[in-house]
Amino acid sequence: QALHRCFQRSALLIVARRPMSSSSVSPPPLHRRILLFLTQQFYDVEMLLSWSSQLRRKKIQKKNVYYGYSRRHYGQNIAAAYYILSMKGGCRFVGQSEWFRADQRGKFNWDFLDHKDTPLEEINMNHTVINYGGLENLEGQQSLRTLSLRGCPEVDDWFLARLHMFQDSLEELDISYCPCITTGGLAALRNLKGLRRLDVSSLPGISSPGLIIILLEEMLPQCKITATGYDFSLRQGGGEGSEEQLQGQR
Repeated sequence: QALHRCFQRSALLIVARRPMSSSSVSPPPLHRRILLFLTQQFYDVEMLLSWSSQLRRKKIQKKNVYYGYSRRHYGQNIAAAYYILSMKGGCRFVGQSEWFRADQRGKFNWDFLDHKDTPLEEINMNHTVINYGGLENLEGQQSLRTLSLRGCPEVDDWFLARLHMFQDSLEELDISYCPCITTGGLAALRNLKGLRRLDVSSLPGISSPGLIIILLEEMLPQCKITATGYDFSLRQGGGEGSEEQLQGQR
């Protein structure tokens, strides 16, 4: 589409310049030249934004590629840790006090290779671009107790639906400040019956947060829910729709 528009713009420029190249025809009026200039600038910016968006999506997909080679040669625990560290996250193995973390430059300690037979117990992926596809690299971590996804822009409803793989172990979950999570995605958390702590603070994609928190407490009665950054007025617009949407998926 971007190339097609670029060709259209080029054709417009050629047509517009023909009268100006002839000495027998007067140049187009000023307002027409201004409109032509603005059209040219609009398509240039639109094409640039389109390419930038496509490159960003490809970069995110590349970061969340399945680490099949690492899993086959080093096992699922090492593969999961390698993926986490490559995403500039952090993790801790069962029975270990040491955390393995990547710094801002993406550098990390390779000593995690010594824990081939030890599963992960805690994972911190805050402010990373982990997405639904990347979650496949964590499959098989049946001892995972804590998962922190604070401020992850790619965590959405599909991602939350896939967390059922940790339903037998997960006790703490932080999905605060994730802009793509909606009411429907929160309904999928009903599968995490062992959850004891849940942070759903400042989720811009949900309406009537007061009602949503009440319904979450009903779905997860043993879980302590943290929800800050909201106006908990029950008179917010769309409250009934939000309640019906969440209850319909229970």
